Formats: sequence, structure tokens, C-alpha cells
Amino acid sequence: MSRPVHRVAPNTDTPIRQDSLRAHNLDLTFRQIAGARGTPVSRSELATTTGLTRPTISRIIDELLAAELIVEAEPTRSGNSGRPRVGLTLARTGPAGLGLDIRADVLSACVVDLTGTVRHLDFLPHDGLDPDEVLHGLTTMANRAVQAAAAERLTVVGATLAAPGPVQNNSVVRFAPTLGWRDVDAGAALSGGLQPAGLPVRVDNDARLAALAEWYAAGQELNNFVCVSGEFDIGAGLVLDGVQLRGWAGEVGHVMVDNDGAPCACGATGCLQRYAGLQAILGTAAEPGIAPAVTIDALTSAGNPRIATALDEAGTALGVAIAGLINLVRVDTVLLGGSYSLLASWLIDGINRELHRRVLTTAWSPVEVRPATLGPDAAVIGAALSTVDLVRRDPNGWLAGAQN
Repeated sequence: MSRPVHRVAPNTDTPIRQDSLRAHNLDLTFRQIAGARGTPVSRSELATTTGLTRPTISRIIDELLAAELIVEAEPTRSGNSGRPRVGLTLARTGPAGLGLDIRADVLSACVVDLTGTVRHLDFLPHDGLDPDEVLHGLTTMANRAVQAAAAERLTVVGATLAAPGPVQNNSVVRFAPTLGWRDVDAGAALSGGLQPAGLPVRVDNDARLAALAEWYAAGQELNNFVCVSGEFDIGAGLVLDGVQLRGWAGEVGHVMVDNDGAPCACGATGCLQRYAGLQAILGTAAEPGIAPAVTIDALTSAGNPRIATALDEAGTALGVAIAGLINLVRVDTVLLGGSYSLLASWLIDGINRELHRRVLTTAWSPVEVRPATLGPDAAVIGAALSTVDLVRRDPNGWLAGAQN
């Protein structure tokens, strides 16, 4: 992933010159550099855009350079004479975020630096759903990732686990039906084994984190979209008017699509998960050690009629569920994320068919359905981004820690 993380917390752009509000002006200056998305910004440009004086800008830049939040780019000349222009960009050393994820066939760990670039991506096959076993494997991977980051002069500031289910207090996985987890305090388990001790750990929903990563990867292209991810459970993340929606469950896999349908692991009947989940599509054709989406794609390409029928039914069921969502919340793009990105060519027709039948506004405001950019890696990348983005939103907090 080479695109920088360019979303930052909204704030006022009016400079305040009182000494007691130095932190505000530092934050204002840092956001201008971060918002340039990799294009070097000069000190004079910062003075113009922020309204701060040149001496104030120089003092703030010195602080940011010393804390390894920014670096000076190679000098450039705008003409044949005059002093070369020295721009400033986000540093590729210093703070970094760690992401962890649980997939159907592997565990994954990812480190992202302040520019949003993936610096470490690791996988560990697993075939068990026992929480202790899974969390032990994730802890081992996390510690390995922290060491790999340190070798590249990166300091991991925290870790986020992408969990396939509702999360309470940024720590407890309340219910992950396909995993069979109930009230698993994954945050506490990981915190107890991570090195260095005391490294902050958060747990968040995997679909929301996948949508976050896809949003960053798309730049300013996407402002109103839903990202539907298919891994263990089917989840969805929403971005509306350029703001990611929090406070909604996103458990679209447990939306009812058939009133007389088969029982689901959640205890209800007729859930989308029973028709469009990867295991539902595969049936008994799963192969140990091979990613479910890879097996599905291979069988369909080979002309397996049962899998082809199952994919068509999955696309139809997804279309029914997504249409209900779009009739409630207006979006113009549907991203098929996670493993669905690998199966998009088999699913899109069925989804579009149902959207045209069921969404009231499609006649004059069509919805584009397409595969997501980051695919199965989106959740773990989003988890790492969510951690390092805390530094981008509060550079003063990182400065305070660096000075202690």
C-alpha cells in the first residue's frame, strides 16, 4: 500500500498566537503537512496557509523534526536562480501502527508507518477456533512485528485487533457466531503478552476497519459508500459525506433474507450468512489449508455447477440485503471487500439484479458495485491505520511522550 493516510480530524484553521495554545498551532501546522498527501510543503507555504508568523513556523518545524514526525525533502529549485526550496513531508521513521486480524484460514499482522505505507505484513496459518490458541498466535505475530518495525527505526505506538463481531469497550468480543466466541476479552489477553509491556491494545470490528482502509486507499474518490466484507462473518462499514459512520453494528450477515430459511449460528433463521457466507458457498468442498475464496474461484473456473449455483444464490441474497441498506442510507458505491473482492466477478450480476429491482432511486441515481482495492488485507491494514492515525490526530501526545 503506497497511498498516504490523508484523513485527519476536523479542526479550526484559525491560528491562535497565545503561548498557552502552542499545541493548537503545532497541530494546525502538522495537519497542513499531513494533508498534502506526500507533496513536500515549504515553510513559507505553511506560513501562508496557517497565518502563523515565520518564527512561529520555524519553531514548530524544529519540534516536529526532532520528534521524527516530519522530514525535510530533497531541495528543489523553481527557476535558474535563488535559494533552493526545501519541503517538508511526513517521516517514514518514528511512530507506527500495528494491526492484527483473524481470517478463515490465517492470522495476519501488519505495521503501517506515519505516511500510511505498509512496512510489514505477516501471515500464520491456523485451523482452530479456540480463543486461547488464536490469541496466543496473534501475540507471537505481534511481538515479531514490533521487532521488525524497530529494525527499521519505527516505534509501534499501539495495536488494534480486527474482530469478526460486535465489540464492547474496545476490548471484549461479545459474539462472533462463526468463531463460536462469546464475551472473549481479546484486548486483555493480547495486552498481557505484548512487548514492550504496556503497549496500548484496542479491539474493533473487522468490517469497519476494512472500510477505513479502503477509504484511505481511494484518496478523495469515495465519499459515500458501503464496503461489504466476506470473511468469517459478513460485515459492512459505511462512509457518508466523507465521514466514517460509527455507532452502527454493521452485522449485515445477520440480516434476514429468507423468512423460512435455515437456522444460523447466531440463533436466528434465514440470515444472509447462511446464503452468502464463504462456508455456505463451499458446502462440503472446503480444502484444508487453502483459503475458501481461492477454492471457490478455482471450482467455479473449472465449471463446477454446484458452486456456480451457490454463487448465484449468494449474489442474489447479498443484493437483497444491500438493497435494504441503500433504501435506508444513501450511498453511490458498493465495494465488495475481504474475500468477496476475489469473487466479485461471480457476485456482481446477482447483486445488481436485486438493486435494480429493490432500490427506489436506481432509475435516476445508479449505484456502482465493484471489487474493493485492498481485498482480504483490508481489515488488518485498517487496524494498523486506525492506530497510527491517533498520532496524526494528536501529534502533541507523541511529542509529550518523546520528551519524557
